Amino acid sequence: MSKSEFNTNVESIITIFTVEEDKLKILLVRKNTEPYKGYWTLPNSMVKNDETIEDNLTNLVYDELGIKSLYIEQNHTYSNIDRNPDSRVVGINYIGLIDPVTLLLKREPRENIETLWFPINDLPKLGYDHSYIIEKTISSLGKKLNSVFYIRNLFPADFTLPELEKVLTSILDKSVDRRNFRKRLIKLNIIEPTGEMSEGHNGRPAKLYRFKEDIKDTHIF
Repeated sequence: MSKSEFNTNVESIITIFTVEEDKLKILLVRKNTEPYKGYWTLPNSMVKNDETIEDNLTNLVYDELGIKSLYIEQNHTYSNIDRNPDSRVVGINYIGLIDPVTLLLKREPRENIETLWFPINDLPKLGYDHSYIIEKTISSLGKKLNSVFYIRNLFPADFTLPELEKVLTSILDKSVDRRNFRKRLIKLNIIEPTGEMSEGHNGRPAKLYRFKEDIKDTHIF
């Protein structure tokens, strides 16, 4: 049995989501080298021999993407033999969630790295097996975002109920009556008005809300 039989590379792959213009969006990077030059991919990085997967992920998120802090959790491992045309690579996928205000205030620009946020239902042509990874991740995320613990990472404060409803119903693939949605949130006692107003939809003022502190995790639907 030769050592070459065990030469396997490991990479971190992160699917980072945020909310923009009432849409759930995902961060992609345009690849500037072969293979798949010019294609969009998920942010990813090969793990070096002298670093842990955790250090690699931290460096990927901050050094390359310029994001200082966000919620991250491990999601799934992809080990198909032919998933990378250059070599044998096992990919460890992580889910990242960041709200738009934190993203705007804390993200630092990075030169020579082209990134763009895409709506999850309007993605470009992707390299490697990243279309499949995104599909699987969105399916997993749909189950998670029914939980207050997860959704408040995208909406920590200053959101309108129509904004929250639109994102949740799109990812959860549910059709919800707006009045019932509002009643459900009030009954759960998980949100409170901030006292501020937003321009809202159609130019009409709308109340801004935030999730209450120290609430128990619960399912919205």
